[in-house]
Amino acid sequence: MLDLHGDPVELTAALVDIPSESRHEARIADEVEAALRAQTSGFEIIRNGNAVLARTRLNRPSRVVLAGHLDTVPAAGNLPSRRENGELHGCGSADMKSGDAVFLHLAATVAEPAHDLTLVFYDCEEIDSAANGLGRIERELPDWLIGDVAILGEPTSGYIEAGCQGTLRVVVTATGTRAHSARSWLGDNAIHKLSAVLHRLAAYEARIVDIDGCEYREGLSAVRVDGGVAGNVVPDVASVTVNYRFAPDRSIAAALQHVHDEFAGLDVAIEQTDAAAGALPGLAQPAAKALVEAAGGQVRAKYGWTDVSRFAALGIPAVNYGPGDPNLAHRRDERVPVDTITEAVATLRRYLSA
Repeated sequence: MLDLHGDPVELTAALVDIPSESRHEARIADEVEAALRAQTSGFEIIRNGNAVLARTRLNRPSRVVLAGHLDTVPAAGNLPSRRENGELHGCGSADMKSGDAVFLHLAATVAEPAHDLTLVFYDCEEIDSAANGLGRIERELPDWLIGDVAILGEPTSGYIEAGCQGTLRVVVTATGTRAHSARSWLGDNAIHKLSAVLHRLAAYEARIVDIDGCEYREGLSAVRVDGGVAGNVVPDVASVTVNYRFAPDRSIAAALQHVHDEFAGLDVAIEQTDAAAGALPGLAQPAAKALVEAAGGQVRAKYGWTDVSRFAALGIPAVNYGPGDPNLAHRRDERVPVDTITEAVATLRRYLSA
């Protein structure tokens, strides 16, 4: 059985050694559920699919939600775990089984928390959002996500990463007239028309926004180009997929309008294919402010989209905080410095006990 009272570094290693690729989290969920039931007291514990939820009812003045996903990307020859030069190596070590280990250890060892606690260990975060276990919990058990602040154990190198960017993808399509390339003047090359789109993207000046002391930098990038029929045909259709990462002060509708404005005047069609709203940092809220103080004021904006957005949509301030380095997530050499695990435990213990 997982040892929740022991060394959180060893607990991280034990979690890493349980393979849990997305959609295959049953075993790790079984282990987490069994350990919580056997080694914690005062928690109501339930199972939802391959998610495990636990909460106290101590009538504290505030409730903190600690949430972490149990799944990983497919292993890349990096299991089982190993320790080397002060680092724990293995699939999921940074993203985010070290964060899960911190939450589990604290659930078992903080005897008199200053806040009521809710723990949410969920499945299918690393694949398409429709399968995300947190979304399923929101639909089926919404009262389990209520709190004054939510902390997601995503890798942040020990910083409080507040809020998150929104993301929007569109396909920008140019059309022309097909012709034989030997008589190209009879056609209208759709690929050539994309040059104006790419020029605007290359010249784009990213907006930088300060919200609650966190600096969010936007980005508008071509991420895919499609076009061409054959080696002797002038193409009549070509497209470029564009990803806009926008600061959380913009709605999806405002972000889409911004993209349309950037390509105004060009002979192209724009189709939205995917979007997810960002999350405001909410650091002015008392529960979030106390967390920042416990972390020594180490705060920065979150670049990328995470499940904090789901909590923000519910009106709950949410931050990312975990010991792993986000730059090492999903890599073959994924690893986490062991001292960052113990530091994260100390920081959250101060916060939860205050």
